[in-house]
Amino acid sequence: MRSAMRPIILTIALLLAACQPGHALLTRIKDIARINGLTEHKLMGYGLVVGLDGSGDSSRAVFTVQSLASMLERFGVSVDPAQLRIKNVAAVMVAADLPAVADRGAKLDVLLSSLGDAQSLHGGTLLVTPLRAADGEVYALAEGPVTIGGFNYATGGDKIQKNHPVVGRVPGGATVTQSVRSEGLQGQQLCLLLHNPDYTTARRVAEAIEREFSPTGARALNDAMVQVQLPDDCADLVDYITRIEQLLVEPDTPARVVINERTGTVIIGEHVRIAPVAISHGSLTIQVRGEYQVSQPGPLAGGGTVVVPNEQMQVTEGGEGGIMMIPPQASLNDLVTALNALGVKPRDLIAIIQALHAAHALEAEVTIQ
Repeated sequence: MRSAMRPIILTIALLLAACQPGHALLTRIKDIARINGLTEHKLMGYGLVVGLDGSGDSSRAVFTVQSLASMLERFGVSVDPAQLRIKNVAAVMVAADLPAVADRGAKLDVLLSSLGDAQSLHGGTLLVTPLRAADGEVYALAEGPVTIGGFNYATGGDKIQKNHPVVGRVPGGATVTQSVRSEGLQGQQLCLLLHNPDYTTARRVAEAIEREFSPTGARALNDAMVQVQLPDDCADLVDYITRIEQLLVEPDTPARVVINERTGTVIIGEHVRIAPVAISHGSLTIQVRGEYQVSQPGPLAGGGTVVVPNEQMQVTEGGEGGIMMIPPQASLNDLVTALNALGVKPRDLIAIIQALHAAHALEAEVTIQ
């Protein structure tokens, strides 16, 4: 069991090594923000899948019986719903994403999910289904053969199933019926919305845009929104937005530790630090000591005097380890590295981190999943 747990701890150590302080992670604005108004619209509809090989809804799915009877009534066929056998028909909910900018005739992928007790949608065909947005308007029509990427066969008492047969897709199965234009590309202003709101990141985004297009009037309105004033001579808006998206910034992230106790996974952020504390877990005693040293360049070196932290860690296994005062600014990376060298199990690592947090010695936000 110990050898099986070591790869997980090794993975944690590798993640920490890749996120050492001092290595700036530059990211495109395109990857951390989006233009306000350029968001997809959710479309949804109710439809019927026909042509199933006896794997459709049973007569207990009353809504499927009523839907089939109503559809036949519109085609001039009057039937008694009680006489219908619908094993070749399944009621489904149909969902699709409508882009912020779309023209009539554009194709969308649709997702189907069974509503009744159908066994499989394999081989079925979705009948024409109107797809509506939140405003109640119909923006697309969906229809076509269903693909489920799996199968579900049963004979006698044996059953073989692959993937999830009651959820399927119709690639390009929806046709946009009315054009959609976004309000985000109108007027003389653009608003960028950060995926992860942060005041420092918002300021850095505004500064990067100012440096590239100075003066532009870019400013951070809050931790989630950056407003950009378009120049009066902006003839090509698409080119302007493309240049903004390709600018590089260094996102700032809070100190955070994410723990998943079910899988034994621990993710530790770059800025996590340990306050003065001594740790003793079972037979382990961990001591962290930090000192500051002054680096003075030569008379003609042209540099400046800097203070360099010098951190040391000592781990004692077995016996009675002494507990001593630990100076601040010790990195949690040092702690995990030492535990990894000793082959400490992830469960023990999680227990140590939770104890540090309870003692207010872990300067980070702890999220337990």
